[in-house]
Amino acid sequence: MHNKLSFFLWLLTMPLMAQTYVLDTIQDKYPFVNWKANTIKMAENSSAFKKLYCKLDTIAKGGQEKLHVFHIGGSHIQADIYSNRLRSYLQTMSPTAKGQRGFIYPFSIAKTNNPGNYRVEYDGQWSGYRCSVRKDSVAWGLSGVTAVFKDSIANIKIKVNGNNYHKKMYDFNRIRIFYDNWTSDYEISFKQDSLVSKVNENKKAHFIEFALHKSVEEIEFCVRKIENIENAEFLMMGIELMNDNNGIEYTSIGVNGGSFSYYDRCRYFEDQLLLYKPDLFIVSVGTNDAYHPDFNPEEYKKYYTELIQLIQKANPDCAVLLTVPNDSYYKKKIPNPRTRVAQKIIYEVAKEQQMAVWDFYEIMGGFNSSQNWYKNKLMPSDRIHFTVMGYRIKADLLLQALAHSWESELQLQPNSILNQIINE
Repeated sequence: MHNKLSFFLWLLTMPLMAQTYVLDTIQDKYPFVNWKANTIKMAENSSAFKKLYCKLDTIAKGGQEKLHVFHIGGSHIQADIYSNRLRSYLQTMSPTAKGQRGFIYPFSIAKTNNPGNYRVEYDGQWSGYRCSVRKDSVAWGLSGVTAVFKDSIANIKIKVNGNNYHKKMYDFNRIRIFYDNWTSDYEISFKQDSLVSKVNENKKAHFIEFALHKSVEEIEFCVRKIENIENAEFLMMGIELMNDNNGIEYTSIGVNGGSFSYYDRCRYFEDQLLLYKPDLFIVSVGTNDAYHPDFNPEEYKKYYTELIQLIQKANPDCAVLLTVPNDSYYKKKIPNPRTRVAQKIIYEVAKEQQMAVWDFYEIMGGFNSSQNWYKNKLMPSDRIHFTVMGYRIKADLLLQALAHSWESELQLQPNSILNQIINE
């Protein structure tokens, strides 16, 4: 765990590279990558993808639409490096494309790596619990992470713009705070009381929402104990930064070590997901499921199918993209053969549920390809995660595949959408 945390801290201290599309200049350098395999498979069989592409096309042409992307996974998504790159591409492809920042988690207070694209400052003594840690036991929501505070008072400041590709990407005029509002032992107040008014409270999805009298890029609030009762505690389950923009909102949900069975431990995951109506749901869960020798293929397929059913409950017309996990090494020693089993199951689920597949395992080069990525400094020595350049390539590959599928479905000029996105 210490090595994994050190790796992510190193990533976050790296200077952010400009968002320059890399695939046109590197293909000859990395012949071990299966470039021809970079497609969205079976999207043509899903009416949901045609609806998705029509909405995206309206936004790309400067029209007014709201579109919500959800991307769920493990440590690759918690770090929010390649998912943030995709977010930035989509939200800058036209003047009407930038939606709100939306749901985030203040990972710093849970003592785990925070994405660099937003900042969190805090005081007070907090303890962090992740659904992916077997010994942890607490109430979790959509994020799969909960930070617990038991003292008298703590302050938290959220700065929505951090190490982004574009300056001042986001502002917000509403904020939701997800917490254990089934108790009354703590209250939330704001440093600038005159800026904020309470809007509503949701006891089922466990959040309180506040409206701001103007748009801001940062806000500071206070968590204060108001009832001196035994075992009083405040559980932070997430934050949502909202505004009135149309355009694309890209929510990334990731927790280090996350797998289907661990997300299944999140008691309020469904209640909080059903607040939203996703248009595209990208499932990148599976690396951790297939990592251990006790991998259970039948259970994996069951969890996968149940997640899709939950997504369809939130929006029956949602386009769902299943991504095959990357090739990896087990304990840095041997290539992991179980990812091939997960790959087969994902195709089975996609065919049964009429979903689409992005097969990153095949694109990487298949079994033991992570060794080539490591030798070429695209993965660190764990051969599970990626370097900054590796994540840039991964993001640009997915962008290319989505753009080409979009162009094909709507019978647009080849590369017209991709060129617009990367040249904005």
